[in-house]
Amino acid sequence: MNWQGRIVIDPDILVGKPVIKGTRLSVEFILDLLAQSWSENDILENYPGITQEDIKACLSYARDALKNERVYPLKA
Repeated sequence: MNWQGRIVIDPDILVGKPVIKGTRLSVEFILDLLAQSWSENDILENYPGITQEDIKACLSYARDALKNERVYPLKA
């Protein structure tokens, strides 16, 4: 899934958090709903402005963000 066309980062929208294009719904918010056991259908019914592809884009964005995350040991 190519999330680049669906997820945008704009400092003027939610202080730069990644959001679904054309909305003020953040990737973090959608992931939180899924973590709270909301189904895709629950999300789509409650937020009719987004699509199943938008939800997949949120998951793909999170996957890519975690893939690129680097953890370095603390130096004593």
